[in-house]
Amino acid sequence: MFPGVFYALLAGFLGAVASSSAKLSLGADYLKGVCETGLRTWGEQRKFRQADETTACDRLHIPLRLMCGGLLFTCNAVMWTFLSKALRYSSSSTQTTVTTTASNFISSALLGQLIFGEAQITLWWVGISLTFSGLLVLQRVSPQDGQHDAGAKDE
Repeated sequence: MFPGVFYALLAGFLGAVASSSAKLSLGADYLKGVCETGLRTWGEQRKFRQADETTACDRLHIPLRLMCGGLLFTCNAVMWTFLSKALRYSSSSTQTTVTTTASNFISSALLGQLIFGEAQITLWWVGISLTFSGLLVLQRVSPQDGQHDAGAKDE
């Protein structure tokens, strides 16, 4: 059971990393701003003076986006591998789904805060708590209860 939960947690985290990579690769000039801030912080901002005043980050902008796009596809591939392993080692596919969803949502919130500076409002946390509660209710229903209810409806 533990390997299934571990793989499900990793799958959820990798899904969140893939989402963040997509946002970085397809989003506005966020990567360029991060590059410029990083160079300024490290004290190594070197400007390549040409006719159009191109900075090092202008040159790195496209390769960084392509790298994030590659990270998106890599994380998705590894995420599906871990999800299939979680389903194989878990006693219930519902348990794997609940664990992966919870891990993905929490990881997305933490990565959003860390990378993009997004703050989650209280209403978001209330909504995610209700979602988790609903998923846990679905997970708690045993298959025998569902079969018993189906037999009662036929009569």
